[in-house]
Amino acid sequence: MPGGRLTEQDRRDIAGGLSQGLGYAEIARTLNRPTSTISREVKRNGGPGRYRPDLAHRATVHRARRRRPSRPGTASGSADTTSHALVGRLATLFAETGMPRTAASVLACLYTTDSGSLVATELAALLRVSPATISDAVRYLEAQELIARERDSPRRRDRYIIDDDVWVRATLASARQNLALAEEARGDAAALGVSTAAGNRLTEMSQFLVHVGLDMVRSTERWRELRNQAD
Repeated sequence: MPGGRLTEQDRRDIAGGLSQGLGYAEIARTLNRPTSTISREVKRNGGPGRYRPDLAHRATVHRARRRRPSRPGTASGSADTTSHALVGRLATLFAETGMPRTAASVLACLYTTDSGSLVATELAALLRVSPATISDAVRYLEAQELIARERDSPRRRDRYIIDDDVWVRATLASARQNLALAEEARGDAAALGVSTAAGNRLTEMSQFLVHVGLDMVRSTERWRELRNQAD
């Protein structure tokens, strides 16, 4: 079923498509899946050059076993099992990093559900805001790669999820932003003259951002290696 969980055979087909040099969209069409499902599957399991279907399947099974089922009698993904105070504290800390307040609250709600997933109507009810406000918040979080979107096919609605790779993706996205800014600063310094005060300032900025960005990439790669060893 489109939007359902990937099977072990699906993962073998993905690996076969990658070995043939196919893009995510072409593989997705072959499997009748959203392109985002394929790209997220590959990225969370080592990337195109390191994707191994057997390891990816075992990792998914392992993650599923670690998740506790939702409490009987409540809606799937309900945040009723967490205190409002806990969600509020977590949302405040997210907001203090510069995240918009509603986006911070959405992220806090997703983190404090057993399933790690909610649909827009559930988020709107929990936060007592309009669906349009939720839409703006999830767009921001998706742009930062802090959440993923999956199609809830039976009900024809989008489900927003937190998975184990959320901070890996978000950190890599931040690293890309740092490196893009570093490249711009380097070009601006050359345009102004590297011997000028402004040029020197921009050069220092560029060098620092490159250093930090590369450190972020190396740290995420090391984290993946450690987690794979643990699995």
